Amino acid sequence: MAIFIVRHSTTYRYEGEVRLGRHQLMARPRDSFDQRLIDFSLDVTPKPSEVRWLHDVFGNCVAHIEFDRASDYLRFDCEIKVDHTPENAPDFRIEDYAKDHPFTYHDEEAPDLAPYVQRWFSDPEDHVGRWLDTFLTRGTKRPTGQLLMTLNEAISDGFAYDRRTAPGTQIPSTTLELRKGTCRDFAVLMIEAARSLGFAARFITGYIYVPDRDGPVWLGGGATHAWCQIYIPGSGWVEFDPTNGIVGNRDLIRVAVARIPSQAIPLFGTYWGSREDELGMNVEVNVKTASALL
Repeated sequence: MAIFIVRHSTTYRYEGEVRLGRHQLMARPRDSFDQRLIDFSLDVTPKPSEVRWLHDVFGNCVAHIEFDRASDYLRFDCEIKVDHTPENAPDFRIEDYAKDHPFTYHDEEAPDLAPYVQRWFSDPEDHVGRWLDTFLTRGTKRPTGQLLMTLNEAISDGFAYDRRTAPGTQIPSTTLELRKGTCRDFAVLMIEAARSLGFAARFITGYIYVPDRDGPVWLGGGATHAWCQIYIPGSGWVEFDPTNGIVGNRDLIRVAVARIPSQAIPLFGTYWGSREDELGMNVEVNVKTASALL
């Protein structure tokens, strides 16, 4: 068990005053048996006219933030305290019928899992399948846990991390061609590969604890993180982080789950003005253990 403290700040700057529109924020971690939210605070500058919280279709906590003024500056500061319990992964407990792949989800679960099995990105030339063929023999029996760990490691070991400030994700064929990408790109590639093999998979956004960045000083930089979950009968939704080769929730703080990445954007919004008015966005994320701040 560990107590993590997260500071997440996002700043927008504009050439001159622009009229601020609605912004949508996903930063409040999900409560579960393996992570318990102790405290969450949100400070917005300039002061919004309204902050309204709701649960989206996936049960994520989403803040809708409204403004009634113009400004040349907009900042969101979140501070989070969470009690985190790492799972004993990869000690998979798998139902007998699913211990070997391929298998078919049971009838009582299949309808609910169906949207997470369906591929999202078009792949007419089967780039994902041809990549899988380089290290898996599709259609042959193989232990389910071993297969998923192999897939996770193939991305972690075979691709280079390349931080990109542009919004959105690469399509899997682009990631395969470039052999590099961001955490969001790697999560999408693993999701699409898992779905092509018949697994239910979903996208996760949140934070990751990096021990090298821990200590009493709050460092600059940092970013949100993305990974995926795959549904394994007997274990439920299991975390896989192909960027870092992590299986299970170790060092991962879950904020939002979604079927596709565009449904789990940490922060986005609107303003009235020209494109040239926007001078840029700066994001800083720090994750520390509470003991490091004592």
